[in-house]
Amino acid sequence: MPALNLSADEVLTTTRAVRKRLDLQRPVELAVIKECLEIALQAPSGSNSQGWHFIVVTDRAKIKTIADYYQRAFAEYESGPAQPTRLHTDNPDMAETQERVLSSAQYLAAHLAEVPALLIPCMLGRPESGDLPQGIIAGMYGSVIPAVWSFMLAARERGLGTCWTTLHLNFEKEAAALLEIPDEYSQVALIPIAYTQGTRFQPAPRKSLDDSLHLDSW
Repeated sequence: MPALNLSADEVLTTTRAVRKRLDLQRPVELAVIKECLEIALQAPSGSNSQGWHFIVVTDRAKIKTIADYYQRAFAEYESGPAQPTRLHTDNPDMAETQERVLSSAQYLAAHLAEVPALLIPCMLGRPESGDLPQGIIAGMYGSVIPAVWSFMLAARERGLGTCWTTLHLNFEKEAAALLEIPDEYSQVALIPIAYTQGTRFQPAPRKSLDDSLHLDSW
């Protein structure tokens, strides 16, 4: 896939959570995924630890099994307080956007088994074990999430759509057993990968910077 030749700002502002526009019929070449991962390896990590590992899943039976876990977790999420339409209720202008987000999430849950590939980033360590200081836990996640975002940006430049999801982690042990992930590694996310239907994406509606910017104090 030729590069889209987007500017840095365009990549950063148009890398969307792609769900409904994933092309579920077109195969994704492993070489393209590896090319994006090579870029991801340039991301920073704490103390240059580079403790990340990336599982690329293309086996149809394994994708189906993971999708089944995801659907079970999504059913609980859909009725819970974090469901999109239950957020931003203080801002009526966000209602239409949140309805679209929910519809998009429902579509992904229904079609996750059809995506060409999944990426599961993993990190060394178990944040939930023991009484780790907050700084250590933040450092663990901070040493893998930038690499995953770099992967997603690189994928966007190559016409691939991705979406950061975490619901399968409700069944992390089952997924770890399926994929033979060592006990000392934590799964961080589940990233569906597919070419997009069309390559033009727009910046998303966002609250004003004034709503979240604090200078010198809260």
